[in-house]
Amino acid sequence: MSAGHTQPTASVSPLRIDRLSLPDSLTLVHGDRHPLGALGYGTPANVDWMPTVDAQVLLGNAPCADILQTRLPITAGTTGCVRWRSDGHWMLGTIDLDEGAEPEGLAALAERAYRDLFQAQEAAGCPHLQRVWNYLPQINGDGGGLERYRQFNLGRQRAFLAAGRAAFEGAPAACALGIRQGALSVRFLAGRHAPLPVENPRQVSAYRYPPTYGPSAPTFSRAALSALGDDQVALFISGTASIVGHETLHAGDVQAQTRETLRNLSAVIDAAHRHGSARFALADLHGVVYIRHAADAPAVQRLLAEAVGETAPLVRQAVFLEADVCRQDLLVEIEAHAVSTGTLRA
Repeated sequence: MSAGHTQPTASVSPLRIDRLSLPDSLTLVHGDRHPLGALGYGTPANVDWMPTVDAQVLLGNAPCADILQTRLPITAGTTGCVRWRSDGHWMLGTIDLDEGAEPEGLAALAERAYRDLFQAQEAAGCPHLQRVWNYLPQINGDGGGLERYRQFNLGRQRAFLAAGRAAFEGAPAACALGIRQGALSVRFLAGRHAPLPVENPRQVSAYRYPPTYGPSAPTFSRAALSALGDDQVALFISGTASIVGHETLHAGDVQAQTRETLRNLSAVIDAAHRHGSARFALADLHGVVYIRHAADAPAVQRLLAEAVGETAPLVRQAVFLEADVCRQDLLVEIEAHAVSTGTLRA
C-alpha cells in the first residue's frame, strides 16, 4: 500500500492518546483499555512501558507523559536493540544506544538503530511508521569534520534506502533534538496502515534540502495524518522551527523565531485540512516546546499565550524541555499532535 492511501478507520484497532500527569499515568484505569506505552517528560527511568525523554523539564512543570492506549492485550518483545510493545495493530518502540560502548561512530550507530527498528516492525506486524522521535547527545557538535546531526542524517537515510523504505516522499513525521549527554535515543509509533504525509507550502520539504545542509538530507515529512479508529484522526506534526524555504529566519531573536514557528504550524494545519474532513486548530495542539536556552522559556510561553490564549491546550498542557535544536542558529522548536473526528482522503 502506498503512503498516499489509508484504510477505513473501521479496520483500525482504536488508539487513544492522552497527556496525563505522572500520578494519573501510573494509575491508569480506563475500562478495557491497555497502555501500549508512553513518552515520559521528567518521569522516572525505571517504568519500562514509559521511556523518558532525557531532557530537563522547564518552567517548574510537573512530570507528565503522552499515554497511548488500546483495547487489545499488549505483547512486549525485543528485536536487536529495539524494545517494543504491540497490540498487533499498533506498536511503540524504544531504542537507547550508548555511544561510549559502540566504536563505529554516530552515522553507523544511527544506521544500526534504524535497521533494527525496521526489523522490529516486521516482527510486530506493524510495517508503517507513523511518528519518530530522535534524541542525540551534542547534536551540533563536531563529529570529526562533519556535524553530528549531519552524521545522524547520513546513517538514518542509509538505513531507509537499504530497507526499501520511503526516505523522501512518504517519509514519516519526525523530530531530532539534542540532549546534553546520554544515549542515542529513538522512540517510534508504527501501525498496520500507512499514514498520509503532509508538507508545509512555506518550506522546502526537508528531504529536498540542498547539499549545503549535509551529504544526506533529513528523512522526515513535516507532518502525518493517521486514522486511529473510531472515526478519530491524529495529526502528528514534526519538529517545527523558524525556517522558510530552507533557510533559518530571525537568527538570535527567540521571540521572532517563536512567531515564525507558529506561522509554520498554522500552515501545516491548513495543509492537513486538504486531506480529509478532520479539523484541527493551533490552540488545541498538544505541543512539546524545545528551548535551546532555558532562560528563554518564559518569553516563549508568553508569546504562545498571546497567540492562542492562556487556557488553550497549546499553552496549558505544553511541555517545555531544554534541548538543542538541529541547527545552531535555531533557538526554539515545537512538535505537536492533535486528534479530531473525521475521515481521510488521499
